[in-house]
Amino acid sequence: MKPPTAAAEDYLKTIYAHTEWQAEPITPKALATRLGIAPSSVTEMVKKLAADGLISHVPYGPLTLTPAGRLQATAVVRRHRLIETWLVRELGYTWDEVHDEAEVLEHAISDRLLEAIDTHLGHPTADPHGDLIPAADGSTTPVPAVVLAEAAPGHSGTVLRVSDRDPAILRALADAGIVPGSLLHVVDAATVRLPAGGLHPLAPDAAGAIWLTS
Repeated sequence: MKPPTAAAEDYLKTIYAHTEWQAEPITPKALATRLGIAPSSVTEMVKKLAADGLISHVPYGPLTLTPAGRLQATAVVRRHRLIETWLVRELGYTWDEVHDEAEVLEHAISDRLLEAIDTHLGHPTADPHGDLIPAADGSTTPVPAVVLAEAAPGHSGTVLRVSDRDPAILRALADAGIVPGSLLHVVDAATVRLPAGGLHPLAPDAAGAIWLTS
């Protein structure tokens, strides 16, 4: 099988990422929204990916990765997240700046350079946002987590992951000291207590972007 195109890799990566932190599979409509493209374009690519044995799909039904598709998806996810980690640790980028750069570089760097970056960084297991970096064989070790917006009042947990979809949210949370590794106490869906003891309000989008240990 020939390697997937950059566009196909983006599809596979998005399908994979959709179910990393929740179990509901992605629909073609949701995939089109996530990728910012027309549903008709998604339909054509879905047919190609299914024909190549990379996804399983029935008309109007959700999309799931086959074992071969998952392996391809984790390979590009691994490249993306190692690049993000490298940009933050070594080149002075902040966590709200790295996504778009990694989107370009993930399709360009060689496997040799990727593994050199991995070795240089000490084989990190998570990127700056807390998303897991798959091993070379595609494996990860998930940790039970709960979205802060859905956590019960009184719940205390360590921030495992912050969604990187909205750079403005990342900047605001960083200013408040809310990053992976921070310990938070949930007062309610809109308020947390920080490690220093102060209360910090959260907009609904921010509360829905934070995952805590369960």
